Amino acid sequence: MPLEYIALMMVAAFFVLVLTGIPVAFAVAAVGFIFGFIGFEGWLFELLPARIFGTITNYTLLAIPLFVFMGVMLDKTRVAERMLEVIGHASGALPGGMALAVIMVGVLMGAATGIVGAAIVTLTLMALPTLLRRGYKPTVACGTICAAGTLGQIIPPSLVLLVLADTMNLSVGSLFAAALIPGLLLATLYVLYLFVLAWFYSADVPALDAAERAAMSTRQLIRDLFTSVLPPLALVLAVLGSIIGGIAAPTEAAAVGAVGAMVVAAVMGRLSRPILSETLKVTVRITAMVFFVLIASQVFALAFRGLDGEFLVEAMFNWVPGGPYGTLLFMLLLIFLLGFFLEWIQITYIVVPLFMPFLAGYPEFSTVWIAILIAMNLQTSFLTPPFGWSLIFMKGVAPRGIKTTDIYKGAVPFVIIQMAALGLLVVFPQIALWLPEAIGW
Repeated sequence: MPLEYIALMMVAAFFVLVLTGIPVAFAVAAVGFIFGFIGFEGWLFELLPARIFGTITNYTLLAIPLFVFMGVMLDKTRVAERMLEVIGHASGALPGGMALAVIMVGVLMGAATGIVGAAIVTLTLMALPTLLRRGYKPTVACGTICAAGTLGQIIPPSLVLLVLADTMNLSVGSLFAAALIPGLLLATLYVLYLFVLAWFYSADVPALDAAERAAMSTRQLIRDLFTSVLPPLALVLAVLGSIIGGIAAPTEAAAVGAVGAMVVAAVMGRLSRPILSETLKVTVRITAMVFFVLIASQVFALAFRGLDGEFLVEAMFNWVPGGPYGTLLFMLLLIFLLGFFLEWIQITYIVVPLFMPFLAGYPEFSTVWIAILIAMNLQTSFLTPPFGWSLIFMKGVAPRGIKTTDIYKGAVPFVIIQMAALGLLVVFPQIALWLPEAIGW
């Protein structure tokens, strides 16, 4: 049997295992080993130890546990919850003011955690009951929280961007710089949508009532802004600015961010031994998951390439009409659909390396731009009903009165906004490329 047929069977077997509920990391490794031994009796796996060693000793990947620790620490110490409360009161006189606060906190949480699941769960638990209690329409409340929590996919320092930089052999700083303007553009489009909603349907997004606003004096509000919002904001800006500005490497900046998160928590009086212990446990769990998938993907990639799977991918791209842009749109569509079933980490380590050799061959395409398109595309698939991961995360922790249809209906306008932003990014690459070029990355 030709090796390409075995490679095709390998891909089919992987999706069958995933659909049966087997954890993706185990499915990837099992399929790689089984079909690797079928195709070439396993002799190619002699290269595997060197590949795994080279991967896990990558200095840049050390930033993953450090950034995760920073985000989890800010989450466990309820710093984000306090930020939402303060920003909500500051904008509470406006219709939709609390929803705007959710978007702003989503931007800060995305910059602090880079973990979509953690951001969605945290925002749902602390913001959804608050919005519903203040009279927000359930669909609007659910959609706003899902959209805000998913900003962690594109707002740097995102784990998605960090892993894409490693997979695509790009500078982390250049990807962070390239993602900053698209991320802020997306958040701005969300805010504009909420303004339009407040203008035409103010009853769906009511302002805080006068009694609640009067409960916090202007002096108290200003003091809370300085003590509860400014420290985590300064931490995020310091970490991100040092990377983009070339002052520190991502790993060094991540270390500063991890220590800085503890300092912020201590200054706010929320750091304790149990919180530190829980933060370390969650950090180890998330980091182990990421690296286990990374190691498993090496098995799959080695077997797939040994079975001449690259020729299958090449043939698939040759069938696509439309030249370079047809190929690019086909890849984005395929990744979008895969995002319904696979998490971003599996797509990044398994799917992206198969496509990149062909897209990198087009001189008119910037690899940095392609990476940002992939990150934005994954973010869109995370929000799209019925299989979007963000919707599933929210449903898992939402109050009993929230229906699945409320979550789906609420997400649809934000999915349309995301597709519009992705379209702008495809048509105008300089949205992503201007900042890294301006600072010399």
